[in-house]
Amino acid sequence: MSGLLGLPSESAQHTVGYPALFLLVALGALVPVVPTGAIVSSAAVVAFHQTLPVPLLVVFALSAGAALAGDVALYWLGRRGVHSRNGSRWLNRLRDRAAPDRLERAQEKLHDHKVSVLVLSRLVPAGRIPVMLACLLTEMPLRRFVRGDIPACLAWAATYQLIGILGGSLFARPWEGVAAAVLVTLLIAGVPSLWHRVRRTG
Repeated sequence: MSGLLGLPSESAQHTVGYPALFLLVALGALVPVVPTGAIVSSAAVVAFHQTLPVPLLVVFALSAGAALAGDVALYWLGRRGVHSRNGSRWLNRLRDRAAPDRLERAQEKLHDHKVSVLVLSRLVPAGRIPVMLACLLTEMPLRRFVRGDIPACLAWAATYQLIGILGGSLFARPWEGVAAAVLVTLLIAGVPSLWHRVRRTG
């Protein structure tokens, strides 16, 4: 069955889906309100149900690359704010999204573990922004940040892709796997924030 412009329907989905995946993940890294983990897991579910393993590799590569591109862009914009006399709205947004206690812990971990803390920051929910802000405040060079962020983005993409593969393997229908993967990723993202609020009010 042919799809748009005579392409097979699966190819047409890839033509639209892959660029959309990259743009959404990059946007989510740049503007931390998009649930990028859920997007990657959902894409992995769909790729898991394809006939070839290639789509899974493409989803992994695009997700990691987009996360890195978004992180680098956000860090570059933040550095401009650090070196500007009047700051910048990007740096102010990072400050607003980083709770003071989390920023303090991120600064301590960055001092103790250096660049390696970037890897964990992407795997811990709500950990990326405080660590990135700590890197900015210590004026870590962009090149050094990128070196630490590459393995962080690879580990992050692999983790959420595994969640999607698990969802795809448990359910025969792709939409069921997508729903399960989205639920798991939202729980991962939401539980730490809920626990933090309970501790503050307790």
